[in-house]
Amino acid sequence: MSGKAVGGGVSGALVAGAIAGFSILALLARLRKERITKAGKKTHEIPSEVAELKDSLAITLNSSTYLDLLGKLIGEAEHVQNYPPELIPQEDKIIAHILQLLKPYEDSNGGPLKIEVVSYEPGRGNIIITYPGTDKEAPSIGLIGAHLDVVPADADSWERNPFELVVEGDNLYGRGTTDCLGHVALVTCFLQELARKKPKLKSSVVAVFIASEEANDKPDIGIDGLVKHGKLDMLKSGACLWIDASDSEPCLGTGGVISFHLKAYGKRFHSGFPHKTVNPIELASEAMKYVQDRFYQDFPGRPEEKEYNFETSSTMKPTQIKCASGGLNQIPSHATISGDIRLTPFYSFKEVVPKVRGYVNELNETMFSALPTRGPHSKYEVPELGLAGKVEIDIDDNDVCEGIACRVRSKSYQVLCHSITSVRGFVNPYSVTGALPLVRDIQDAGFDLQITGFGLSNSYHAENEYCKLSDMEKACKILSLFVSGMNEVLN
Repeated sequence: MSGKAVGGGVSGALVAGAIAGFSILALLARLRKERITKAGKKTHEIPSEVAELKDSLAITLNSSTYLDLLGKLIGEAEHVQNYPPELIPQEDKIIAHILQLLKPYEDSNGGPLKIEVVSYEPGRGNIIITYPGTDKEAPSIGLIGAHLDVVPADADSWERNPFELVVEGDNLYGRGTTDCLGHVALVTCFLQELARKKPKLKSSVVAVFIASEEANDKPDIGIDGLVKHGKLDMLKSGACLWIDASDSEPCLGTGGVISFHLKAYGKRFHSGFPHKTVNPIELASEAMKYVQDRFYQDFPGRPEEKEYNFETSSTMKPTQIKCASGGLNQIPSHATISGDIRLTPFYSFKEVVPKVRGYVNELNETMFSALPTRGPHSKYEVPELGLAGKVEIDIDDNDVCEGIACRVRSKSYQVLCHSITSVRGFVNPYSVTGALPLVRDIQDAGFDLQITGFGLSNSYHAENEYCKLSDMEKACKILSLFVSGMNEVLN
């Protein structure tokens, strides 16, 4: 990247760092698509009572309205880039366009929609839009998760202006088209058509667009704040569709993630005298292998992972290494191996983290007797010099994202699979050990949550991000059948 500043002084290098976090999800999704292509398109076994559900709403996407709204949202993308402290999004700029489109359908103007903007930080609103059902006691249907912020874009690295919607045939280019302003525009247009048609539904349909999804430096600004303050309690007895994934498939599960830093200490010394010191690089390397081996013994693959189509089980692996600076003829004083632990949702970090810390404690207590050395002069203790190595592991318990396993026995999952199959002709549910923030917290708070999305996985957080208009047109039909079907199933 060129390093040109974008949106208030963020360099291309910083943008690269900001978008890199999602690259694993994009890669896994591409690999999954390659596997599906080789295996062929599949259908999912759907109970007969669900397979018989019809779309009583018949809502289709007004493409011209969608493109007009999406163009306005992408035009604001520069102002909703989320990379604190350099870039603080102003989600209210997106909300203004949503309100403008839906104003004729608000209850204050004689329409059916109830609209509430909820802010926990100036300029950074969330918006809750309700199409009321005829039965106030009926469970509600939630269309949630589409967020109003985006990751940064370095304009010099794009072939097109990232902050302007560019339409090239079926492809719609611009920052946020896939993640997630394309979904915001989709659900807004769906609600507009719902309000225009005014079908009688027993269940209320509640759309929730959220702030602060791409970075959570301040908690309780977005959906976590809405849940904390009870703003979404009406959805707990019903069904929620989290619309922030990709490829028009159900995402059955995601992985949890937590970072670690394994630091080994020795003593800086001339490399010509390896027998007079502890080499922290060797100690860290052997300690890392020992900890990994113990991890895989205690947390092997689980049978549920096959049912959920996870391609990998839980993992612990190094991703970076660094040591004290010095010359090539110096053994450093310390070395650190950093990486992450990714868990399928069938394990919890509450059980894993204490175990991992225990492995490291055992190494120190036994003076590394379980570790092999590197050659005849490598050692982890030099008694005659009063020198002993030491290993520490730093894991931040407050910086954890737990994975989610959606409830595959739920009617909402079956209706989602039926809706996708009916529109696309097939469905391929998948899981990835990439992390999706917030969703596990919402499920734990009592919500029946299913996950899908209609952008392109190979475009997430990428340069030249785009989605396809035809995918969004199909997505509107999928939402129409899902809402129609859940209205029948819940009542």
